[in-house]
Amino acid sequence: MNNSFFSRFTPKEPKFFPMLKNLSLVVISAAELLEESLQHDTPEERAAYYKKIKEKEREGDKLTHTIQDALSSTFITPFDREDIHALASHMDDIIDGINSCAKRISIYNPRPIGASGKELAKLIHEEAEYISKSMDELETFRKSPAKLREYCTRLHDIENNADDLYEYFITKLFQEEKDCIEIIKIKEIMHELEHTTDSAEHVGKILRTFIVKYT
Repeated sequence: MNNSFFSRFTPKEPKFFPMLKNLSLVVISAAELLEESLQHDTPEERAAYYKKIKEKEREGDKLTHTIQDALSSTFITPFDREDIHALASHMDDIIDGINSCAKRISIYNPRPIGASGKELAKLIHEEAEYISKSMDELETFRKSPAKLREYCTRLHDIENNADDLYEYFITKLFQEEKDCIEIIKIKEIMHELEHTTDSAEHVGKILRTFIVKYT
């Protein structure tokens, strides 16, 4: 294994650190676009934002494939291959989730997204920022894991807040909304937003295993 005693003294390929950082920046860009998109309610604006987010989704896919290809061609990696693969794949899942949210908003064209939906998008953006900060710690956290551990805790706390927000929203939705079609539209969009916060927290769980395995 790459984290064996002898591998600790073997030179490792550092290219994965900027690759993972770049992928995290795409997560931030997609999250920013999603948050911005919820301030616009016309079909044309929603379609335009979906197009922009779709471009980020393709960029994320390309970077993820590049990382996976590098894993298969690199002799010594800084962490176990399956850990790097999981980290990249789950960051890509966040971008996919953001894209799925934007797609549903564009296709379903629901009534204006309310405060709860906007707050969930804000939480996704916050998670993206913490994930990007975590990527800055990957090269050095073995010596001092405190910051990485803190960011993982923040991701967990944000996801808990998202769960509470989603549950409260769904309760109110079924109490107050009388249009069954709108209920279906909004419920599915909100579920996708909440699921995306789960994907971001999953990145935090992977990073916690890094702390356990490599420190």
